[in-house]
Amino acid sequence: MGNCSQGCKDCFCRPKNTNIRLTLPVVCFVWQIAMIILFGVFIRYDEESDTHWVETKAHDNITSDIENDFYFRYPSFQDVHVMIFVGFGFLMTFLKRYSFGAVGFNFLIASFGLQWALLMQGWFHSLDPQTGKIFIGVESLINADFCVAGCLIAYGAVLGKVSPVQLLVMTLFGVTLFAVEEYIILNLLHARDAGGSMVIHTFGGYYGLAISWVLYRPNLHQSKRMQGSVYHSDTFAMIGTLFLWMFWPSFNSAITDHGDGQHRAVINTYLGLASTVLTTVAISSLSQKTGKLDMVHIQNSTLAGGVALGTAAEFMISPYGALIVGFFCGIISTMGYIFISPFLEKTLKIQDTCGIHNLHAMPGVIGGIVGAITAAAASESVYGKQGLINTFDFTGDFKDRTVLTQGGYQAAGMCVSIVFGVVGGAIVGSILKLPIWGDPADENCFDDEVYWELPDEEEEHQESIPPILEYNNHMIHKQQDLSESNFSVEHCES
Repeated sequence: MGNCSQGCKDCFCRPKNTNIRLTLPVVCFVWQIAMIILFGVFIRYDEESDTHWVETKAHDNITSDIENDFYFRYPSFQDVHVMIFVGFGFLMTFLKRYSFGAVGFNFLIASFGLQWALLMQGWFHSLDPQTGKIFIGVESLINADFCVAGCLIAYGAVLGKVSPVQLLVMTLFGVTLFAVEEYIILNLLHARDAGGSMVIHTFGGYYGLAISWVLYRPNLHQSKRMQGSVYHSDTFAMIGTLFLWMFWPSFNSAITDHGDGQHRAVINTYLGLASTVLTTVAISSLSQKTGKLDMVHIQNSTLAGGVALGTAAEFMISPYGALIVGFFCGIISTMGYIFISPFLEKTLKIQDTCGIHNLHAMPGVIGGIVGAITAAAASESVYGKQGLINTFDFTGDFKDRTVLTQGGYQAAGMCVSIVFGVVGGAIVGSILKLPIWGDPADENCFDDEVYWELPDEEEEHQESIPPILEYNNHMIHKQQDLSESNFSVEHCES
């Protein structure tokens, strides 16, 4: 028994080997070939993207191509696609030496994830029982991007601490778990969650946090010199924030019903986001005696209102209700960066690089609660009889469901997303902890040089990096006199 224990210890504690010259190409080639084969077997164009659309128009008495769903959904798809590849990618470039990893690995896992998502979501939602095929259209692409968003959220928790191979494995399992919990919440429970407060943000947040908890690094302080930001890295991250902030109304409304539901989702999200900005700035300023703002709060907490309105965006929450949700989300999210993130790291051993607990997990739960309350409080006098049926899809097997029952199922859906995130993340984290994935050593985290070829001037002058602005945020926990500035100057040592 002693020899066995020692063997396991030696296996898990051996020096890190970050050479992924074999493993990364093998995983990429094998998985892409698998996608080609699976797409060849299962994926086909739907009736609105197939050449038989002409016959469909004639059969359904459709007079114009403008009635093709492409023209309704593609503008929203463009916005969501930009959020996935530009918004999420640039939001994570705040680390001074990990911009390549933030944008590049975001690009990699999103490109793989959307292919796997089309298959997984197709098998659960749109598999034709007669032909055994999955028929995809523009709405399928939007849903695949939504699925990928959950994995990108989880990436934020482990940013800079894992290898690209680990990220691909995390995405493989993350998409799979997402498809299952989405089917349970939307189909079996028949909960409404157009903008994904529960299905996307709550699941993705707790999935990433659980993985980070399992992959806890007690010696991560050895990379402390790389955990800060510089002026230009925070500026690039703010670009990601602005893209996400501008396009979030499209995210929450992309797959809602045409007409009033989509229109209402845009208005509610628009207002909630605006309200969040003001309270975020207020709390960020109040948190320092000098009244200076922390860029981390502005980059992240200003988006929390969009997350929290994902579920209730299409409901009759009213414009002032959307403002109220945004108001409180800005406060709660910013307070999370100030107080909760240090607690999670110190007490619960959760090293949350991007603070996804404050931007996605907590606001996602708030969104689930708001959605449950709003659904339970819905009335025919506010929605109208047909409006209630359309908004909550009280048709078919659910035609006799009451609004109180719907509120209960909304709350149950939130619990499902948390359970899938926490349990699934813990299991996947255990797999990622195996010493075969080429993850970096504690002293080499948050550094692009481990996995990327850097420009010559960067390698030659790495030791002459200018003084770093080390913010008092969720990344760095240090004692300072609050009567002084919000940052201190720290020189990197070789």
